Amino acid sequence: MKEKKEMARTPDTALAKEPEERQKLDRIEKMAAVAAKAIEEKKGRDVEILKVTSKTTLADVFVLASGTSGIHVKTLAESVEEKLEQEFGLRPNHIEGLENRNWVLLDYRDLIIHVLMPEDRAHYKLENLWRVDVDKRPV
Repeated sequence: MKEKKEMARTPDTALAKEPEERQKLDRIEKMAAVAAKAIEEKKGRDVEILKVTSKTTLADVFVLASGTSGIHVKTLAESVEEKLEQEFGLRPNHIEGLENRNWVLLDYRDLIIHVLMPEDRAHYKLENLWRVDVDKRPV
């Protein structure tokens, strides 16, 4: 009889079962939803929310989106920053890429927002790197 192997878990994945940690994850998911809505309201494209708790301890959730120009990428990032401050009183811990405007990263520690130009998004393929592939989990 085959034994089921337990999936390797990160400390965050194990903690996600704890009530306090579950509340934290719920809050982060709400923040991600607000960020995604802010991007969609400014006509951002291909918005995707990736829950990455089981893959990394860098963050729990990534939001990925594309802009149509450098100015659009900057506008989308600024919109997210404004909405998260209004709704949750949060400011990003770190911002990268506002000057270049082809890939802006807003780091809220447990939530990371990536707003990219379509060609950069296609090149780096962050979705492929961070998406949790349910079909490839060990049995």
